[in-house]
Amino acid sequence: MAYRNQQHFIETLERAGELIRIKTFVDPKLEIAEITDRVSKTPGGGKALLFENTGYGIPVLMNAYGSDKRMCLALGVSHLDDTAKEIEQLFKLLSSPKENIIDKLKLLPKLGQFASWMPKSKSGRGECQEVVMTHPDITKLPVITCWPKDGGPFVTLPIIHTRDPLTKSRNVGMYRMQVFGPTLTAMHWHKHKVSAKHFNEYKKLGIKMPVAVALGGDPVYAYSATAPLPENVDEYMLAGFLRKKKVELVKCLTQDIEVPADADIIIEGYVDPNDDLLWEGPFGDHTGYYSLPDWYPKFHITAITHRKNPVYPATIVGIPPQEDAWLGKATERIFLAPIKMTMVPEIVDMEMPVEGVFHNLVISKINKEYAGQGQKVMNAMWGAGQMMFNKILVVAGSPHGVDQGNYKLSDYKQLAQEVFRNMNPATDIYFSQGPMDVLDHSCSKLGFGGKMCI
Repeated sequence: MAYRNQQHFIETLERAGELIRIKTFVDPKLEIAEITDRVSKTPGGGKALLFENTGYGIPVLMNAYGSDKRMCLALGVSHLDDTAKEIEQLFKLLSSPKENIIDKLKLLPKLGQFASWMPKSKSGRGECQEVVMTHPDITKLPVITCWPKDGGPFVTLPIIHTRDPLTKSRNVGMYRMQVFGPTLTAMHWHKHKVSAKHFNEYKKLGIKMPVAVALGGDPVYAYSATAPLPENVDEYMLAGFLRKKKVELVKCLTQDIEVPADADIIIEGYVDPNDDLLWEGPFGDHTGYYSLPDWYPKFHITAITHRKNPVYPATIVGIPPQEDAWLGKATERIFLAPIKMTMVPEIVDMEMPVEGVFHNLVISKINKEYAGQGQKVMNAMWGAGQMMFNKILVVAGSPHGVDQGNYKLSDYKQLAQEVFRNMNPATDIYFSQGPMDVLDHSCSKLGFGGKMCI
């Protein structure tokens, strides 16, 4: 399902009984985050919250993805596994032998359907450019301060657009932005992120890097920005596939880069590789700890545009469970099929418990058919994209695919009993070292630490 814009999504949440409007004044500095933190930790993730009186004339939407039901509504599916099944069917269709012209012709409708979901440039201005700030000033937006020891207010749900200066390929990512002044923020991208690689290419060329930040629009945009896609796959291809409609893009007013036409707010600017870096942070992070301050590039704002009556979307991260757990759950289910079909075909199911803080704990279930297969899965998983940041991997299975325990990965108590009943500590525990999340406070070295597989 494609939403016309963020307002359409808000209306859908309200009809589904998943939204609470808060008309009393609530301060974006700490108060919005405090209320959201309490609500998101209630059973089932609570409700989405629309803070209508922020003192800025712009409402703030929080916890919009913060439950299984709302995550499904955002993606337009009845169940998160529905998308995984569709992707698996697609892989099977594309990989099956085509013995004659009839078999090949059967592919044409599906290929034509995919072509209709590809992102498309639109001439003229978009709804996101209905209002142009005469003098751009990000402090006029209700940017929230989440935690008492945060370095300042942070944009926490930015959809950040960059382009490779040589290939012109687009990347859409999500990296927090600390506000330092009316036209200055930090850009918190890590070395392994595609946008950071783009930045290094601009640095080699000695030229400024155009950047555009979108806020709002179809809720699938924010999810797609967080999805662990291969480096040269356009996130708006995934968005088009999920919403079953192409993403329409318009050119920014001051930067040579495109953004979704239906976004609520656009922040245009550039990063100058020749600038001094900013001391950014601290920031209360998804690990439940403050990530320490560090040096990050400056983002200079050249324009801010928005639709009439925009809504500012934001999120809060901290001690789990939080809204981001449901974004992670969507990734777990959606990307199970690509992992099965391309890298680790023996995987039957996979689970990333909220208690493990995303990729730190991954439990996989396999059909075991030969000696060393568990070790093969371990090596494949630790070498696959963002799975390289995994700390603890559990590979559970039964000989010859016989599910003797009849256990579900989501039943953690039963799973633990099954694992420890059958595990031999002398032969079934493996230790290694490798890349870790830069935000992992427990590493002995920044971005490097130990791993364990059972």
